Amino acid sequence: MTKDSKLSVKKTNPAIYYLARFLVVSPFFHLYFRGKVENVENVPPEGKLMIVSNHASIFDPPILACAIPRRISFMAKQELFNSRLFGQLISFLGAYPVSRGEGDRNAIRQALARIEQEWTTCVFIEGTRTADGRVYNPKLGAALIAAKSQASILPVCLCGTENILVDGKKLPQPASVTIRIGNVITPPASTKKKDLELVTQSCADEINKLHDRV
Repeated sequence: MTKDSKLSVKKTNPAIYYLARFLVVSPFFHLYFRGKVENVENVPPEGKLMIVSNHASIFDPPILACAIPRRISFMAKQELFNSRLFGQLISFLGAYPVSRGEGDRNAIRQALARIEQEWTTCVFIEGTRTADGRVYNPKLGAALIAAKSQASILPVCLCGTENILVDGKKLPQPASVTIRIGNVITPPASTKKKDLELVTQSCADEINKLHDRV
């Protein structure tokens, strides 16, 4: 673990995390978005854990932080931190910036550091948003982190967040949002590409199955 990783982990105070979650995000999730969480019993109550999820909206990170009954940190693209208010909110909720397309080793180190500090770490498996919330081109980063940390992997699907922001509308729309939690997947046995690809595809298939469930 690097010195920078240690400092990054310490920046997020658990008390601030829970205040932001319950006082700011939770009312929006449960009241404005009529949020529901399915199969929350699938979340292991303790132990090393990674969440892999689809991604359709900038609102996905705080919604996930609200829906999962464990403290979550997650990678978020650097640009989201350019907004002072939103950047501060997601920082309070455990986010840390990642520079996409640059092989951001520091982001991977921070993810590993947070797992060691008993944070549940979330990675959006495609690395970017998709218009309909399905996963089409999963990346190997989440599986690599799981292999290095030997954290269990929990596939989670956000359904409906793609309808929150609508072209021509300035404000977030009161879309109906459901979080569907899948079954735990064992981490890759090694960091070999074949092992990472097998686990990555299993995660993507599970997320899409949850997304398409009626």
